Amino acid sequence: MKTIGIIGGMSYESSMHYYERINKQINEKLGDLNCAKLLIYNVNFQDIRKRMLAGKWEEIGIILKEIAKTLENAGADAIVIATNTIHKVADIIESSINVPLIHIADAVSLKCHEKDATNVLLLGTKYTMQEDFIINRLKKNGINAIVPKERDDIDLIDKVIFDELCKGEIIEESKKAYINIINRMIGEEHIEGVILGCTEIEMLIKDGDVNVPLFDTTQAHIDTIVDYALKK
Repeated sequence: MKTIGIIGGMSYESSMHYYERINKQINEKLGDLNCAKLLIYNVNFQDIRKRMLAGKWEEIGIILKEIAKTLENAGADAIVIATNTIHKVADIIESSINVPLIHIADAVSLKCHEKDATNVLLLGTKYTMQEDFIINRLKKNGINAIVPKERDDIDLIDKVIFDELCKGEIIEESKKAYINIINRMIGEEHIEGVILGCTEIEMLIKDGDVNVPLFDTTQAHIDTIVDYALKK
């Protein structure tokens, strides 16, 4: 079994999902007392968030590439960034290590193709929706990602993520607002599926809430990580 190095803490809520599900899925596949071989570096998200708001992405890249190298030197066979938004600096991290970086957009693209959903709505933080680091990676994998057009929609989606979901708060009004945005986009853009492109959104939007498939990047990423860990 390969050892997976996880850069976590962004937020700790999503990192707990990674830890629990990776171990659970490994155990389901292997049985007995088997669990995953994991190395986890949990950052203080407050420090990263301050730099995000200040636009200091180069600093974030430098910090995280050093963490990735630490995990590699500790024995990690692959590196995972347990969040969508921080994949903005994935290229910096990937170029600094000698083991694979398991990219979250590659993982969710596989799930979209399984359901023949190539025209999808992408929800996430402002960075994920307004910049191209996830959109372009999806495009390379044959997935056309569309984001909400209205600035108010983007602001609301982002605010709910950071002010509520990252703190573990689930508010019904926020859920209704997300569903309204999704349904409007389905009608306007002939959406075939929705990528929940933030590792916390799965806490709010569930299968059955809308009439198209949901593609949770967290679960897609975890499935790919488990497959890699067990690949001989």
